[in-house]
Amino acid sequence: MEINEIELSATDKIAAQIRDDIMQGKLVPGVALIEAELTLAYSVSRNTLREAMRQVCREGLALHIRHRGVVVRTLSRQDVRDIYRVRRTLELQALSGGELISAASLDAMQGSVSASEAAAARQDWRSVGTHSLLFHQHIVHLLGSPSFDAFFKTILAQLRLIFASAPDEERFQQPWIAMDRAILQLLEQGRQAQAQAALADYLRASEQAMLDYV
Repeated sequence: MEINEIELSATDKIAAQIRDDIMQGKLVPGVALIEAELTLAYSVSRNTLREAMRQVCREGLALHIRHRGVVVRTLSRQDVRDIYRVRRTLELQALSGGELISAASLDAMQGSVSASEAAAARQDWRSVGTHSLLFHQHIVHLLGSPSFDAFFKTILAQLRLIFASAPDEERFQQPWIAMDRAILQLLEQGRQAQAQAALADYLRASEQAMLDYV
């Protein structure tokens, strides 16, 4: 049993690393996940890596193609609609309770929004996208569910794959910086109903922008 637990833990860890690399924009749609390279990069056995790749395929982040191996997925318009259905369900629910948000949660959100603004100032648009995704992860974290947190990380990694479809990342990322800041300010003021409405507007605009690029 201990051996199986160690192997499962190692598999989950590598799957999380692949997921994080996708979320940070290091792995983009169509890129092949080559065993020989990744076993060295992640310092794991081929068996562990193969199981991790099967896991990210089940999560909709990669696809096994006959004679080509495993490649990072290219998402469709239907995928975009499904992602935003999930985002509305979880993110809007997270702001619907009316309870005061803890200082620690607000600080975490502030850190992500400030990091996004700093990345924009240095023209690092890939990092802008990453920190914006983390801001929305902090919103879902308000639900207090580790299962939702884990599931939403996969959703955000899928979302990142759509970012890669934007031909001009600066133009794509620019509008969301101010909108994230506005949502945060409403939350800091304790105006959760208004923050929820602003988030709903954000999600509508963001979904349409995504659909324009897919």
